[in-house]
Amino acid sequence: MLLVLAAMPEESAPLEARLDDPAPLTVPFTTGVRAVRGTLAGTPAAVVTTGIGIAAATAAATWAILELRPEVAVAAGSCGGLAADVEVGTLIIGESFTWSIADATAFGYAPGQVPGGPERHTAPSDLVERARRAAVATGAAHRSGLMLSGDAFVTAPLAAPMRERFPGALSADMETTASARTCAALGVPFTALRAVSDLCGPSAGQQFHLELDVVAETSARAVEELARHLASGGAAR
Repeated sequence: MLLVLAAMPEESAPLEARLDDPAPLTVPFTTGVRAVRGTLAGTPAAVVTTGIGIAAATAAATWAILELRPEVAVAAGSCGGLAADVEVGTLIIGESFTWSIADATAFGYAPGQVPGGPERHTAPSDLVERARRAAVATGAAHRSGLMLSGDAFVTAPLAAPMRERFPGALSADMETTASARTCAALGVPFTALRAVSDLCGPSAGQQFHLELDVVAETSARAVEELARHLASGGAAR
C-alpha cells in the first residue's frame, strides 16, 4: 500500500479524485484529519489529510502507519521555494529533510538537527529515483534535494536567514520533516513530491492563495505516476 500524506483538503482533493473505488476510513481524531482508501494507478493507496503543522502531521502519520501498514509513504501538496533557481510550479522531490528553525548548535549539533536525532532524515535512493521518473513522466519542472520544515509560514524575514543556514535547501513547508521522522521511526520508506506555491518572499501569502490549486494538481499528477511505477515494479524498501 502507498500512503499519501497531504496537509490541507485543497491538497488532498486532486489525489482523492484519482482513487478508484474510494472509501472513507474512520479516524480516531475529532477534527482536522480525513482518510480515504482506494486504488491509485493500480496501487492500493490511502490519502490522508493530516492538518497543518508538525504536531498534526506526526499524529496523523503515526496513526495511518500503525493502522494501514503501508509499504511506502509520500508527502504531497505545496511548499515554499527557497533555492534561487526554483520557480513557482517546480516539483520538489525530497532526498533529505531537516527542521528549519531547530537550533541546538550551542551543544555541537548541526543546524536543524534535534538532539538525539540524525543531522538529516533521508529518503531511500531507489524511491527517489522512482519519484524522479514519475516527475519526468508528468513533464513538470522538478528538482530533488533538501527540504526544510517548521511551524512557521516562511515569508521574506524568515527566508533570508534560513537560506544562509541551509544554502542547499530547495523548499520549506510545515509538515514534511515530521512525516519523514515518523516514517523513519516506524520503518516505512518515505519521500516527498510537493510543488512550489510561492517563493518565500514579500508576496508569499498572495502567491500561495493564487497558486495552491494549480500546484496541488502538479503534485497529484506526480504522485499518481509514482503509484504507477510502484504497481509495475513493486514497492520500494
